[in-house]
Amino acid sequence: MEDMGSARHTELGSFLRSRRERVRPAELGFPAGPRRRVPGLRREEVAQLAGLSVDYYSELERGAGSQPSEQVIAALARALRLTADERDHLCRLADRPVPVQGGDASHVHPGMLDLLRRLTSTPAQVITDLHVTLVQNPLAVALLGDQSGFRGTRASFVHRWFTEPEARQLYPEADHEVQSRAFVADLRAAAARRDARDAGARSLIGALLGLSAEFAALWAVHDVGFRRDDRKRINHPALGLIEVDCLNLFSEDGRQRLLWFTPAAGADSAGLFDLLTVIGTRETSGPAR
Repeated sequence: MEDMGSARHTELGSFLRSRRERVRPAELGFPAGPRRRVPGLRREEVAQLAGLSVDYYSELERGAGSQPSEQVIAALARALRLTADERDHLCRLADRPVPVQGGDASHVHPGMLDLLRRLTSTPAQVITDLHVTLVQNPLAVALLGDQSGFRGTRASFVHRWFTEPEARQLYPEADHEVQSRAFVADLRAAAARRDARDAGARSLIGALLGLSAEFAALWAVHDVGFRRDDRKRINHPALGLIEVDCLNLFSEDGRQRLLWFTPAAGADSAGLFDLLTVIGTRETSGPAR
């Protein structure tokens, strides 16, 4: 008789395969010509989109793979365009907790993910209201660094900004005070919009109050204001100083934001943006936002 764990792995594999087969390849930029022998995406295409090896993803579909982590589940949910309910179902099949909305494994709003995939010529990323990066396009990685490797409270860029000096390296020192005030005012606005019992906001704020005297002093001022658009100066390690306009599109509940970056109006940054596509991520080190 098949044990409960094996049955769950089999069901997980069948569910992944069913979701893969329903995705239209053309929607994700893959050719949909007559040589395609399977409906929907190929296994190797899902693996590519989720940042997994083909062998590992194939094992998951066969029901023979190891228990996927919460981060792998989040990546598969984005790759397969799962709804929030489908993502939660996948978590339960993998015997993983359903992520708290706004955390580092949050389900990316489908509309924002669609927009992000269409923004191929400008840096863009989706973050939570607590400044946890959920997904970046290649140009955002080239401009800001890969921010996918942080977990727990460190996943929030606000946490790293106030606790890790290296997080500030891509901004000119003259801009640090302004950035600090803006981050704290934005976090206060986001926390107030959430339920007062929200564990994610409370743990982040509590940690920062205990770790950063600068944060505690700014928090006591009670400034409040969402970051809807900014002009920023970024010290890129290969291209030097780049002045950008950062624009925000908020989800309906305010918990996610699509950020995209354009050359600052009136600044000589357009040519540097063109060079980002050439440099890619090879010379980029360290996160920033």
